[in-house]
Amino acid sequence: MRLGKHIQFMSNSINHNIVAIIVAAGRGERAGGLKNGPKQYRKVGKRPIIAHTIEKFEQFEGINHIIVVTHMDDDALISEACNGVNQDNVSFVHGGATRQQSVLNGLKAASELKPDLVLIHDGVRPFITNEVITGVIKALSNGHQAVLPATPVVDTLKRAGSDMHIEDTVSRDNLFAAQTPQGFAFHAILAAHLEAERLARFDFTDDCALIEWADGKVLIVPGDADNIKITTTEDIEMANEKLMPVFADVRTGNGYDVHQLVDGDHVTLCGIDIPHNKSLSGHSDADVALHALTDALLATCGEGDIGDHFPPSDPQWKGAASYIFLEHAAQIIRDHGGIITNADVSLIAEQPKIGPHRQKMRESLAKILDIDVVRCSVKATTNEKIGFIGREEGIAAIATATVVYGAKF
Repeated sequence: MRLGKHIQFMSNSINHNIVAIIVAAGRGERAGGLKNGPKQYRKVGKRPIIAHTIEKFEQFEGINHIIVVTHMDDDALISEACNGVNQDNVSFVHGGATRQQSVLNGLKAASELKPDLVLIHDGVRPFITNEVITGVIKALSNGHQAVLPATPVVDTLKRAGSDMHIEDTVSRDNLFAAQTPQGFAFHAILAAHLEAERLARFDFTDDCALIEWADGKVLIVPGDADNIKITTTEDIEMANEKLMPVFADVRTGNGYDVHQLVDGDHVTLCGIDIPHNKSLSGHSDADVALHALTDALLATCGEGDIGDHFPPSDPQWKGAASYIFLEHAAQIIRDHGGIITNADVSLIAEQPKIGPHRQKMRESLAKILDIDVVRCSVKATTNEKIGFIGREEGIAAIATATVVYGAKF
């Protein structure tokens, strides 16, 4: 849910003017460097990482303005990356030689907007959520001058020597992994940055460290495990999988079969023998239901029809049980990476009555296809005494199969 426009965070009854600074001036050597382009412009989910990040803040309506800090050589890249992003409240400034200097450039640009609060965020953290942003702003609104979203360290930590042998195990009690956006009272973080600049201290790894250095207090609020900083090529691949739109490859196949009724003592439908004064005539057991369903399954992966796999001219299939054909089609589906999600058979016959046998038929289909019975449907109708079916000269079946390819359940 998007937050209301000009949302009011109460602190001494003041509506805060909030500016977000997104830092995106790095070169991203660990993610391929300039060879593949700075990582913030690499595409994940078919869009540049920085576009995803900017959009998260642009859509958070409690933020009044966004300043994106970029490298001086990246004007064309950021312009292209932001194509399609609403830039009504977005401006751009060039960064410096270090992240710290880039943030200071962003803070100086923000001064003109006279913000009360500022959020400073890494441009390569595209998975930031409204919940984390809200948590940071609420803490600032309650009077804290610096707020850090973080997650507790859960891995065992080891300290190694220069020879990479472990020297000791570090207690993880009260240890947290820092994230962004880090939030600040604007005057406090600007003053800390300016003082560090005056003393030529450009070795701080994040902005909260500057507040700590200036003897300020930093409050920790909950971060989010998914709010990762994309750093390596592997991170980019993971992010691409997460952000890439997923379209289920759902395919539907249809099948139809009809067989003549001749003198006999039963018909076989869906693998179930039903007593009757006639039988279905065919090279195999003439189970029209399983034949139609076999064709429906084969249609979902372009594997022809039942006659291609079990030609009636081949004597080995004379009198064969039709479940063999359906099992073969189901295996072809699995070999193609498919999962059968639904099998539906409609029988068209005047006699025998299908209703008393429907449940056994469904269970038979489920067993042959190795799927849950709730995914199997058997229906029946008459032909209202019309045509060869109406004259009880034959039985027909129409089948529909639904298969999902490339899915994992």
